[in-house]
This record gives sequence, structure tokens and C-alpha cells, in this order.
Amino acid sequence: MNPLISAESLLAASTKPVLIDVTWNLMGPPGRDAYLAGHLPGAYFVDLDTELAGPPGDGGRHPLPKATTVETALRRAGVSADTSVVVYDAANSMAAARARWVFRYFGLRDVRVLDGGLAAWRAAGGEVSTEIPEDGNGSCVATAGQIPMLDAEGAAELAATGVLLDARAPERFAGEVEPMDKVAGHIPGAVNAPTTANVAADGQFLSADDLRARFAALGADGSVPVGAYCGSGVTAAHEALALEIAGIEAPVYVGSWSEWITDPNRPIATGRS
Repeated sequence: MNPLISAESLLAASTKPVLIDVTWNLMGPPGRDAYLAGHLPGAYFVDLDTELAGPPGDGGRHPLPKATTVETALRRAGVSADTSVVVYDAANSMAAARARWVFRYFGLRDVRVLDGGLAAWRAAGGEVSTEIPEDGNGSCVATAGQIPMLDAEGAAELAATGVLLDARAPERFAGEVEPMDKVAGHIPGAVNAPTTANVAADGQFLSADDLRARFAALGADGSVPVGAYCGSGVTAAHEALALEIAGIEAPVYVGSWSEWITDPNRPIATGRS
């Protein structure tokens, strides 16, 4: 199944999927404010910080949420086991990719990302609404572990034996600046692949061919295992989605850098190579 759906295809769909808005801003303002100002008609809001992540701590800034938290959010949106779901945000699908990854990890089978998000929807002639839908009556059961995931040990091993992609900006990867975490740098052996290069100027993903070429140039050509991490496991999900579009399955290190640095015995590298 294609992990993306275009705005045009969504508009033309005879059977409408459940729509979930996960608009989120790392530095604020709250995504819910943007949702209330206008969203796809019928879309439910799910909060990344509280429903797609657990409380910050030893597991990083955005550790896995509890299964019951995800289950409650999906049931509120009317999602059952066989429900088709489309997730989107108001930017370049960073938050939407995290939502899709979390939902798939907990067992949701049919979930796609609206390519280009709210902007693509508007550009295709889609209307927006400020009406809040009533809570649904879904029956899905969230069960952890339905897709592979990396922990710190697995990420270190992958960096040594395969390709571990660091999805952060080059200056954060290099340890030149670190606006979010207490320690700067990257996992030794990782390769920098900023997620901003996964999408075009309109926020839509590059073609599968272009993404394959991009990742192949970084050593991720499918011949060796590939994984992804970032600062706290959000943009890494975007990297994994881009890799999936390119035909490469890549587990995510959910704790990512913010969890890696909680153990002072773990090595740290700096520099752009």
C-alpha cells in the first residue's frame, strides 16, 4: 500500500477515511490552536506531545506513548481494526509521519499520510472547517511491537554494520549547535541525512526515484540494513517514511539523540563526517 495519498485522491475518494490532524510545532504555538482555526472537514485532532509520545524522561523527549493512550485517541476518532485512516499536519508531514509510525507500531494497518498536508488540500480546492466532530465510537485495540524498532544498542550496532541515518540539520549533527538537548554531537558512525531534503518546496515528498537516488548516495541503497534517528524520534519517522517510499524498510530509534545522551558511557562524535 502506498504510504501517501494525494489531496486530489482524497477529494475524489468515494469512501472517506477517518481524518486525523496532528499539526504540531516544536517551538510552539500549540498545534491545537491551528486545528481550531481551520482543518479538513470532519478531522479529529490528536496531540503529538501527549497522545503520540509519553512524558519526557530517560526515554528521551518523545518516548513511546502507552498503548492505552494511543487506543483512547484512535477510538475517540472512531477507528476500529479495519478503518482506513489519513493523517496530516499543517507543515511538511513531520508530525504526520510520527503519527503514522506510532499508529502502525500499535497495530493500525491502513494509515496513510496526506502528501503536502493542509496546504496541498487547500491548493487542490479542498474546503476547511472550524467545526469539531463529535467523539467517535471506535473499537481498535492497540498492541505494541507491530513493526520493528531500534533501541540504543541496536542503533549503535546498525551504525557499525549498516547505515544509521541522522535526520537532524547538519549543524546539529556536527555538534556545532544544540538548541534542544544538553549534549551536542551524533552517534558515532551515523550518516547525516536531513529530513528537509525529503520534500520539495511545497512540502510534498520527492518522487520515489529521487528519494532512492538521494539515499543511495548516502550508502542506503538496500544492500545493507538501514535505520533512522533524530533528536527525539519525530523527524526520524519522516526519514523512515521517505525510505519506505524509496522501497527501503528502516526501523526508527525512537529515543534518538535525547535518549542516547542519558547514558554518559555512550560515545559521542562531532564533525560533519
